[in-house]
Amino acid sequence: MAVRIRLLRTGAKKQASYRIVVADSRYPRDGRFIEILGHYNPRTSPETLEVDREKAAEWLKKGALPTDSAKSLLARAGVDAAGQAASREAKAI
Repeated sequence: MAVRIRLLRTGAKKQASYRIVVADSRYPRDGRFIEILGHYNPRTSPETLEVDREKAAEWLKKGALPTDSAKSLLARAGVDAAGQAASREAKAI
């Protein structure tokens, strides 16, 4: 079973918002999913992005592959591709 982290489209026509979900890659885009990790609304000003970092990091450690769009949203939320919840604080050398 190939597990992916991807976007599930919600909302009315021309008024899209998205859920960030973990789903089997064989399921349709708006079909069945395993778990909701957060949501993204590009229509608000500023854009709304909420992600449960711990859940996302856990799924990435388990081997879930994010799509390109989900990867960029997770990076903006502070989760790197290796499954680590990145801290927002700068580290001194």
